[in-house]
Amino acid sequence: MKQKQHIVFLTGAGMSAESGISTFRDAGGLWEGYDPSIVASIDGWLNFPAKMQQFYNERRAQLADVEPNEGHNIIAELEKDFEVTVVTQNVDNLHERAGSTNTIHLHGELTKACNEAKTEVIEIGTKAILHGEKAKDGSLLRPFIVWFGEAVPLIEKAAEIVSKADIVVIVGTSMQVYPAAGLIHYAPKGIPIYLIDPANVDVPASVNVIKEKASVGLNFLNRMLL
Repeated sequence: MKQKQHIVFLTGAGMSAESGISTFRDAGGLWEGYDPSIVASIDGWLNFPAKMQQFYNERRAQLADVEPNEGHNIIAELEKDFEVTVVTQNVDNLHERAGSTNTIHLHGELTKACNEAKTEVIEIGTKAILHGEKAKDGSLLRPFIVWFGEAVPLIEKAAEIVSKADIVVIVGTSMQVYPAAGLIHYAPKGIPIYLIDPANVDVPASVNVIKEKASVGLNFLNRMLL
């Protein structure tokens, strides 16, 4: 039996935008009224924990009202014909809800909480974390998110997976946030690499660019692959 080709998807905020999840840059979106340097950094947590909890509670509540979009579904369905790994910068669970069975969340997961040392992780779904709520070890219960200023513990695993890919597909990411943006450099030389994004993204000339939103570009790519 012929071994399935391994596709690695590197997904970012544009992947979930069609589901209604706001990105940093959306005017009037969920981020408006919040300073990203506060709500996306460990310094913000240390100095403004109540504001941080409020922000992530709002994001968690929003997650309860959105559904996976066509792009998520296409990636999940490709598991019928390919080995598929999703490496995502997104903290939502839309890939899993669409049916993807092998997803790595580089920047954490919104539906989980942890103690401040990140040694105790619990599922909370879309529930709010109360201000001052404590973990079992007595530290503040916090969102299980990797913030600016913190290590990205799964980056080495992701790099290893990309290094063994037969095809790499980048969807909905500006390729500006490191270390995630550096993963493309671990792809084996000569394999097909595709970028799906309606914006202009700075990538090597060898990358095949599909300048469309996620669902449209993935539909096009799906027809090419199958």
